[in-house]
Amino acid sequence: MKLLLPDTIALSPQLPEGWEAVVVDARAAIPAEHHDAAALVVWGASRAHLASAAEQLGELRLVQSLSAGVEGILAAGFAPDVVIATGAGLHSVTVSEHALALLLTLVRRLPEAAAAQERHEWSSELGGLQPLHPEDRITTLLGARVLIWGFGEIGQTLAPTLRALGAQVRGAARSAGTRAGFEVIAESDVLAALPETDVLIDILPATEATRHAVDAEVLAALPDHALLINVGRGATVDQVALREALEAGTLGGAGLDVTDPEPLPAGDPLWDAPRLLITPHGAGGRPVGAEERIAANLRALAEGAEIAHVSSR
Repeated sequence: MKLLLPDTIALSPQLPEGWEAVVVDARAAIPAEHHDAAALVVWGASRAHLASAAEQLGELRLVQSLSAGVEGILAAGFAPDVVIATGAGLHSVTVSEHALALLLTLVRRLPEAAAAQERHEWSSELGGLQPLHPEDRITTLLGARVLIWGFGEIGQTLAPTLRALGAQVRGAARSAGTRAGFEVIAESDVLAALPETDVLIDILPATEATRHAVDAEVLAALPDHALLINVGRGATVDQVALREALEAGTLGGAGLDVTDPEPLPAGDPLWDAPRLLITPHGAGGRPVGAEERIAANLRALAEGAEIAHVSSR
């Protein structure tokens, strides 16, 4: 049995007996001598690579993505009997770190501090005696009311850290309940919860249902001092509405690791919005535990057991 590994990451998974691994160019069509592959690992693959796999790998049984999102893989048109497994959980720690970094950067006004440093200015506005909870901005996570919209594995990894820093954390998902010890409200109740939210963290996937989920109505419902963090997908935020809210001063600030499109064009006016921090989709990019996930799912495939994190189509 043959496993195709991408050349975009160094991988040495422990393979079950009878399997061999071959590294292929993830940006090119798959060579004919490897059209007998039974499993394919996807990381940074081009459309041509995925199309080649979907059309030419007649023996394919498993596509293992190292990304949590598999929209591109699903769009490639793999046969219904090919199992597509996501990389859910492989980026929980790193994306949580990045979300926290964006949030603390805004809360602690580090962009303004960097600008003052560039001017060689010891800013009395940023230092010295400060109120803990001014009415017009968030200066600490102590007591901050945080809502994580998209309370999956990343959200459940991030939430305890925010709580440890003093924040009051809730999640939002399709249905209400309790997950990982945190209250979760239904998505239908998000709008009503926003006036009492200081920080909205978007970790939503990109689907038809979530496109522009964070729209002008959502942004208007948030308090003027509130912060928005998006480490989900760029398409989930209406970027025109976001820019207008920032320019109008009806949103305290925003940190985006994702945009729509990506890369964000140099001429896009979003770049110049006030109190906005943009990073170039750098939250993930380093799957943690990829080799173990690949090996476990290959064993499950060989033994007819349940494969972890199978994507629904």
